[in-house]
Amino acid sequence: MRRVPQQRRSQEMVERIVAAGREVLLTDGYESASTNRIAAAAGISPGSLYQYFPGKDAIVAEVVDRWTEEVQARISHVFTGALDAPTWTESVRTNMRVLLEALGENPRLLRVLIEQLPRTPDSRLVAFEHRIDALLAMWLRFNPGRRPIEHPEAIAWMLVRTVENVAVGYVLDQPPIEPDVIADQLTAMITAYLKEMLD
Repeated sequence: MRRVPQQRRSQEMVERIVAAGREVLLTDGYESASTNRIAAAAGISPGSLYQYFPGKDAIVAEVVDRWTEEVQARISHVFTGALDAPTWTESVRTNMRVLLEALGENPRLLRVLIEQLPRTPDSRLVAFEHRIDALLAMWLRFNPGRRPIEHPEAIAWMLVRTVENVAVGYVLDQPPIEPDVIADQLTAMITAYLKEMLD
């Protein structure tokens, strides 16, 4: 982002541009999105847009950041509470339900982010996955089991990618299956994997 918005009008302009960028992503897709289209959707000139963002990717990055921050805030809240859950099985189930709810709030945007945005090691989505890895690794370190878990980072990485594939696939494919059923099955899969480590 180029200009740091100091005044209310500048902040409103940033919000307007980001909202327009999000809408253009949803209607046109990543490849067809352009600063000209985003500026038109925001009702401003391209020159005005460039005062705040250097290009399309900066706007898209802001859209992604806001989406990931919202999802992470919900998951982080549950992870924190999960440390005090009566059982670790219930803790996992609660996390699965919240994740499915968070991802399912805007399937159209999720599809664009997952299927169209370039995936590089330094992409916003990869950084988001790493933050979730860290949250899960923390939970594993402070797990309610009887003994410490070995290699919590490796286990977290594997579980996050597994759950992500199932959860994203469920939201995008929209099979005729209730979310609670998916959450319960994910819970069964995860708890079976972790049982020997946590019991």
